[in-house]
Amino acid sequence: MHTACTPGVPKPSFWPLKCTRTIAQKPAEGLYIQGFMNRKFSVAPMMDWTDRHCRFFLRLLSKNALLYTEMVTTGALLNGDHERFLRHNEAEHPLALQLGGSVPLDLAACARMAQDHGYDEVNLNVGCPSDRVQNNMIGACLMGHPQLVADCVKAMRDAVSIPVTVKHRIGINGRDSYEELCDFVGTVRDAGCTSFTVHARIAILEGLSPKENRDIPPLRYDVAARLKADFPELEIILNGGIKTLEACHEHLQTFDGVMLGREAYHNPYVMAEVDQQLFGSKAPVITRAEALAQLRPYIAAHINAGGSMHHITRHVLGLGTGFPGARKFRQLLSVDIHKAKDPLALLDQAAALLEGR
Repeated sequence: MHTACTPGVPKPSFWPLKCTRTIAQKPAEGLYIQGFMNRKFSVAPMMDWTDRHCRFFLRLLSKNALLYTEMVTTGALLNGDHERFLRHNEAEHPLALQLGGSVPLDLAACARMAQDHGYDEVNLNVGCPSDRVQNNMIGACLMGHPQLVADCVKAMRDAVSIPVTVKHRIGINGRDSYEELCDFVGTVRDAGCTSFTVHARIAILEGLSPKENRDIPPLRYDVAARLKADFPELEIILNGGIKTLEACHEHLQTFDGVMLGREAYHNPYVMAEVDQQLFGSKAPVITRAEALAQLRPYIAAHINAGGSMHHITRHVLGLGTGFPGARKFRQLLSVDIHKAKDPLALLDQAAALLEGR
């Protein structure tokens, strides 16, 4: 058991871990500078949702939010079309690649790919409870193998100079005590990881679907807060159930950062004031209409390249909430889009419903 969690034992002092990038100084609030990772606000990696089109759209709403890819497995990168999986637009930065895997050498090779393709961070998934990934020793099941996770982190850190981070649960069934959580975090910290994103729920590895695992296990912000108190030298990012910027402000009194998941996808306009409220930006708050107008050239280019407008607009449906005409907006871009002969004209029709909003 690590001494940070042992009752009656003083907390040790830790030397700061060496940063592999040279950073002259912390950038001014509201300014993204490559090489400096500000994780105050981030959007979670979400399968089937946070693809490159979604990320480009979300970047229009916030210049400073850290964005994550969907989880990409090492097998997909090493044995599949890695260029397709790693493709992104430069406008998406700051951008992190989330990897799924448990073979240190494979993860190291994939981390090098991420760095070579310009990603700002590599994150290891230790939180996904899906049966499909468990069978390949990926995701939350790795919480039962802290030394293996440490070996994976060390292999990646040895291979790249960009930050290597971990996203995990507060436990799994059968290994859900606070002492075991501390053992996991302490072991991975000793391999050089200094930033942990904590989904403040345990994962039930048998009997619950991934969707149920996002709702049924209770949120335990108190456990995550205790972890931050016991490991003050680490960057602890809170994830799970956060829905408003007011909640973000509250949690930032305790944690180093907050990560939004489903709320940022289903209600993306919640991100419109992130830069102003959390990063000190003086820029005007973007409107819904402005966001869609700025997305239009990207959509047009995608169509001209042979793509379908629906690949992109499926991610913007959440802009249509809470105002008269919102339902029509969603219908145009989710139903009517499939029979439109002129998709951009349909987009303009939908955009007209956002005027003044």
